Amino acid sequence: MSDTGLVNPESPWGEVWVKFKSHKGALIGGTIFISIILLVLLGPMFWDVDPQRLNIREKNQGISFAHPMGTDQLGRDTFAQVLAGGRVSLAVGFTAMLLSLVLGALIGVLAGYFKWLDGLLMRSTDLFLALPLLPLLLVITMLYRDTLRAAFGPETGIFLLIVFVIGITSWMQTARIVRGDVLAIKEREFVQAAKSVGTGSSRIITRHVLPNILSPIMVSATLGIANAIITESALSFLGLGFPSDFPTWGRLLNDATAFITLSPERVIWPGLAISLTVLSVNYLGDGLRDALDPRQRGR
Repeated sequence: MSDTGLVNPESPWGEVWVKFKSHKGALIGGTIFISIILLVLLGPMFWDVDPQRLNIREKNQGISFAHPMGTDQLGRDTFAQVLAGGRVSLAVGFTAMLLSLVLGALIGVLAGYFKWLDGLLMRSTDLFLALPLLPLLLVITMLYRDTLRAAFGPETGIFLLIVFVIGITSWMQTARIVRGDVLAIKEREFVQAAKSVGTGSSRIITRHVLPNILSPIMVSATLGIANAIITESALSFLGLGFPSDFPTWGRLLNDATAFITLSPERVIWPGLAISLTVLSVNYLGDGLRDALDPRQRGR
């Protein structure tokens, strides 16, 4: 047993943990991010107010014991809506991140390992990077939201559309980072040795290349969550996200702007939730990047 608890500091992951815990911003960010996840997931067990329950008699109320974040113009509890909106926003963030991560890692590995695919895939990546993403997101959402609503329902259809749109427009940075690492790794001795004994490309990629590019993939995953949450919030704020009766942090922010002079605190709560989540994830990503980089660990 060591002073780091259950982690052996002499092991590779032990060194990662020692370096990570020395990054105070990453520890604080990770603590805040985990706290937000636990709050939105477990909060309804302790605060069982229906976020859609209307009570016109209590509309536009301020902070009180009955309503810790006040109420909206229809008397709905703002705290319950922030919790419900957090579940949707985080679900969008994690799902869109997984999609963009898989797509970016796949394209990056193929471009870096197979020279004949490099030019085509990287030029396609440059093309996506050159596109104005927000107008593209708006156009795709407006074109296909009604079709998906009719096919899957208003909530599920918009969820699938937003996740797909964010996923296919945010994989490019991951692809370029992964490609650079694969270009270096495929020239290493152990990869050349595997090729010399006739090991197939697919086995080399899965057994030798992928395990050695987990570091940039993990960092891209944390930053991808923040990017997806920001993008979903922007779409919902512009009125192109989820239906008005289906709360997300961006939708709550959009609804609150019309009452900013009457109840300015209504803008603060969803904006604070978005800011804390994105900021904590960014600090967490910085800590992981430093901890997983061998050069930062003195190797």
